[in-house]
Amino acid sequence: MPDQSSITLDIPDTELCREAWRYAQTIEATALANHSIRAFYFARATGEASGLKAGADYDEELLFVGSVLHDLGLTEEGNGADRFEVDGADLAVRFLREHGMSSDRIEVVWDAIALHTTPGIPNRKRPEIGLLQAGTFIDVFGQRTDELAPGLAEAVHAVYPRLGIEQAIAETIIDQAVARPSKAVPGTFPADLVHRMRPSAGLPSWDDMFATSAWQGIA
Repeated sequence: MPDQSSITLDIPDTELCREAWRYAQTIEATALANHSIRAFYFARATGEASGLKAGADYDEELLFVGSVLHDLGLTEEGNGADRFEVDGADLAVRFLREHGMSSDRIEVVWDAIALHTTPGIPNRKRPEIGLLQAGTFIDVFGQRTDELAPGLAEAVHAVYPRLGIEQAIAETIIDQAVARPSKAVPGTFPADLVHRMRPSAGLPSWDDMFATSAWQGIA
């Protein structure tokens, strides 16, 4: 196995990246912050495995801030009326505007965060958007680990341990949705989690929506 000490876990050398990481650590639980930065390292590694180079094929600053801010919707500050991905994207936009990011670059980050639980769409958009989705899924589900450089996963976990993140994310999404059903619209990832893991919550399903349709009985 490669020497983990030889792997450098650097972040893009910009003030915005440092501020974004500080912000995430300030408002997120440690397990969630650790997940967010692991998603960046795994996203970047996936890009490298695909032949994408930072600065040439994608904007590393956008990938980093999108990664470390992608779960702001699971914090108290980011918990609004929409599904957590959208609430988190909106809070990230406010942070980035306050730090002077241009509107066109903010739009990329918003898309990356809002779409990060929706496989099949991000990979058709800009590399930063597709890479963020890939990085988050690698970290949560342990998929595509063969694309990571030898020793990277071990080095990342040594510095940023998992701390039960899978269960923590699921419980937070479900608790938010049960308290505010508008956060789990049928067909979304939050709705799927609620129906599978807490069916007693009684949130509306696709069948419920069809049952109350105004088109019932119309041929």
